[in-house]
Amino acid sequence: MNFIEELQWRGMIHDMMPGTEEVFKKGVTPAYIGFDPTSDSLHIGSLVQIMILVHLQKSGNKPIALIGGATGMVGDPSGKSAERNLLDEETLTKNVEGIKKQLSKFLDFDCGENAAELVNNYDWFKEFDFLSFIRDVGKHITVNYMMAKDSVKTRLETGLSFTEFSYQLIQGYDFLWLYQNKNCKVQLGGSDQWGNIVTGTELIRRKAQGEAFAVTTPLIKKADGTKFGKTAGGNVWLDKTKTSPYKFYQYWINATDVDAAKYIRIFTLKTKEEIEAIEAAHAENPGARLLQKELAKEVTIRVHSEKDFNAAVEASQILFNKGEAALESLKKIDQETFIDLFEGVPQAELAVEKLDDGVSIIDALVAETSFLKSNGEARRALKENSISINKVKVDDSKILTQNDVLNQNYILLQRGKRNYFIIKLSRNS
Repeated sequence: MNFIEELQWRGMIHDMMPGTEEVFKKGVTPAYIGFDPTSDSLHIGSLVQIMILVHLQKSGNKPIALIGGATGMVGDPSGKSAERNLLDEETLTKNVEGIKKQLSKFLDFDCGENAAELVNNYDWFKEFDFLSFIRDVGKHITVNYMMAKDSVKTRLETGLSFTEFSYQLIQGYDFLWLYQNKNCKVQLGGSDQWGNIVTGTELIRRKAQGEAFAVTTPLIKKADGTKFGKTAGGNVWLDKTKTSPYKFYQYWINATDVDAAKYIRIFTLKTKEEIEAIEAAHAENPGARLLQKELAKEVTIRVHSEKDFNAAVEASQILFNKGEAALESLKKIDQETFIDLFEGVPQAELAVEKLDDGVSIIDALVAETSFLKSNGEARRALKENSISINKVKVDDSKILTQNDVLNQNYILLQRGKRNYFIIKLSRNS
């Protein structure tokens, strides 16, 4: 399959300019996508565009990733209801470096003719003065043309600054610069970028008497209508310090069947035949969630590592396991994963010094934590064999000591299958 055919069966094309497919039949074709450096990490919404570049390179073409070091100082109004805060140069530089590092996980920057290339539009805008820009670029695009763009029209009532209004000209010039300096004739992006991209093709036509092309991807929505890539805690980031590998894995493993069928086409490199085989096996036994497991495995390994994937799977099993096996798993996971795993579970602090002499299980359940309401309730629960410490069943003879501490900070109490409580140790500094 060629590049366009690959995107089509995966459901990754929203709009495409006539003649685009033919361009990719003429040898190695450079094409670019812009990434907005508003953070030092991309999130999984950006993963759609990253995968487009991955498919572009796999098809023998040359991916160019443009980091908007200059446009990040301006702000794209597309899809925004209000003007965002502008970033200073120091923050932008830090963000650009973080994004470069992430893109290097997906693209090969040293493979000959179709090696990926990173460019930063600050490099060609930093010496471009305002008068030169409006003379050499602005005169080629009419105000009427710019006003017709949806990204402008939808903001006219609430207000649109000249800074944001000019954004499409600046992005259009990026395309012109790449056309003239990198022989880049195709821009790729999300469907919300269509207006900005077309401004670039128009600028190339009017100023350079050239022809350029565009492909956009659909904006992904979850089956329930909520925004893809968002959780109660905000964005799902590619940086593990912002979104832990466990939470990242959980996002994919918890996808509905409808969403997982869509995501596995967009976010993995599995072939059409492989995906259809997985779907058939999933249909025979939906409870096994094979579709979600294959999706979560490939994406977590690709974004993080196989080690992080295995740790996320093991952490996920802790809630369902019990006894010594669960205890060993609890001892292996890091503190951040522990916190993620038991997010929202009530906590109480206990002075670490008390463990030196030991704390009886009754006191741990009642006086020290108020996990249970009374000593009588605690004794009944222990007699019913429904109390666990760190997933291991205990009786009324249990004494909590330093040996029960996980990650030097926590002890996990449990009553029954789902009723958890965390003792967090406090230390006198």
